[in-house]
Amino acid sequence: MELEYLGVFQILLGVLWRFWPVWVALAIVLVLSYAFKPRLGLYGQLFDTGVGVAGVVICLFWAFTAIFADIVSPFDPLTQVFVMKDALPGAIEPETGQAFLFGGDRLARDVFSRMVFGSQIVLVIAPAATLFALMVGTTLGLPAGYYGGRVDSVLSFLANLVLAFPVILLFYLLVTPGIMDTPIPYAMAGVFFLFPIIFFCALFYTRFRSRPRLLAVQVVLTVLIGGWIYAGLVFDADPLGIISIRPNELNIFVAVVFASSPGVFRIVRGLVMDIKTRDYVAAAQTRGESPWYIMLWEVLPNARGPLIVDVCLRIGYTTILLGTLGYFGLGLAPESPDWGTAIKESSRLLRAYVHPALPPVVALMSFVLGLNLLADALREQSLKD
Repeated sequence: MELEYLGVFQILLGVLWRFWPVWVALAIVLVLSYAFKPRLGLYGQLFDTGVGVAGVVICLFWAFTAIFADIVSPFDPLTQVFVMKDALPGAIEPETGQAFLFGGDRLARDVFSRMVFGSQIVLVIAPAATLFALMVGTTLGLPAGYYGGRVDSVLSFLANLVLAFPVILLFYLLVTPGIMDTPIPYAMAGVFFLFPIIFFCALFYTRFRSRPRLLAVQVVLTVLIGGWIYAGLVFDADPLGIISIRPNELNIFVAVVFASSPGVFRIVRGLVMDIKTRDYVAAAQTRGESPWYIMLWEVLPNARGPLIVDVCLRIGYTTILLGTLGYFGLGLAPESPDWGTAIKESSRLLRAYVHPALPPVVALMSFVLGLNLLADALREQSLKD
């Protein structure tokens, strides 16, 4: 069957039109951000530099793309249309009259739709895994830096032990399909996912222990919400059916948290060792505050600048890592539209058909670039503060 094709200008207009909800949401957020910039603290200060604006715009673009993926995408990412196999960009699907704006892949799926839906996977796994790693590294790094001595020696030894292991080999061991049939990923998830609950319970206890009623409400809410998320992630037993994670996704999640936590630990430990010598920490000790109160409410807030920068960079590293795992076939399921898997699938016929590989590559590169620009702007602002 002879296919009809759109021109280059029509393809460009079609792509811009498909992203209309993203442009609307982006415009609203930017207008409100500029209008209330003085009241938005560190986020508002990002709009004082071109680098900060560029980083915010790129990151928000992909965030809104993930949110509105069902509207932006013209096709289901798994739908196969036989006549569109390896179709060039702009090919019009005969039955619906909709165009495959970026062409079709070797399995006759719409490359544009798969790129759009791939953003959902990346923007859920990478930030979530990074935040869990932040919780684990912070919870262990605070006592290591504050107490020193044996506590620091033991925790630093464990962190260095993980860091000494080759990263690619570590991920290969943790993400291979055979490991999913063992209790290892679930046991590791059971340990790692306890840290946020422990962290917030300690945070509220040290702050509100003199107000038992308020403390009880906050601890109960933390345990209920944390337990709900914990049950859904570790046991796939969310009673509401909202939180669900497949074994291969859990494997990747746990592997990222396990590999990233030691790096966060070392950063937090170094910051705490520096900040604990400040006068306001000595003043808190003189007032008789507990060590955990000082760590959580005196030291940690003053370490937020470097940690925020590190989180942005670490999300970018995790995104690249997910792409690398997908490219080597160690990521999500083969039919997954995540960018790494899409690059792997399209690379098999790269000499004959280049167009299926370009969209996920550009998407991955642009998102990581946005995170790096955001981190640079945050670093500049933290140095000014």
